Amino acid sequence: MTLAYRSTGAFAERLDPRVKLLFQAVFAAVALAHTTPVGLATLTLVVAAVFFGAATSPVWVLREFRYLFPFLVGGPAFAALTLGPPWVVPGDAVAPALASYRVLLVLCVSAAYVRTTPVRESRAAIQWLVPGRVGQFLGMGVAFVFRFFPVLQADLRSIRDAMAARLGDERSLTDRMELVGAAGLSRAFSRADTFSLALRARCFAWNPTLPRLAVSSADVPAMFLTAALLVWGVI
Repeated sequence: MTLAYRSTGAFAERLDPRVKLLFQAVFAAVALAHTTPVGLATLTLVVAAVFFGAATSPVWVLREFRYLFPFLVGGPAFAALTLGPPWVVPGDAVAPALASYRVLLVLCVSAAYVRTTPVRESRAAIQWLVPGRVGQFLGMGVAFVFRFFPVLQADLRSIRDAMAARLGDERSLTDRMELVGAAGLSRAFSRADTFSLALRARCFAWNPTLPRLAVSSADVPAMFLTAALLVWGVI
């Protein structure tokens, strides 16, 4: 299963997308403000509540972002290295490690949003926030990314499976990266051409009829949690 909207009847699916976007923005701001272990531990509890409301498995989210782990882990590891004795200073890796974990928490919240929000609702929320042709352009871009990214993920997964079936996993890491990168780019360009043709065939419109957005009583808990995070961030 790729990182895309899947309806499971979760509580977060009933929330207004504008409320969820506001929560993401406030969460990211608070994560930047509270970088201590205690603050990040508190935000971890918030992420756990988000996963529960979105009926989303944290294991699935971590699996979807596994390709980012070398960058999240490499930063602290590189910061701990020195050019002379003692060669490794673990204390220097603490701040980068906290920063990497903060990025991971923000990604988890974003994954829960994508998992529980239809693309059309996201586009409607963006065009409500940014009126005019600029909002239409931004909404269209977000809709394209949300629809196109899972397809590219599936293509890369099929390429890797095909390589493994042909004993490609016994090649060196450099060869595997070259093969997957070249095949992935070729498939991406092919998908882009097909996508463009499909848009023209369906008479793509800049300003289609989007779903009506309305805040309901289901949004009250999310709004209270957003307000609490905002107060905590300011204090």
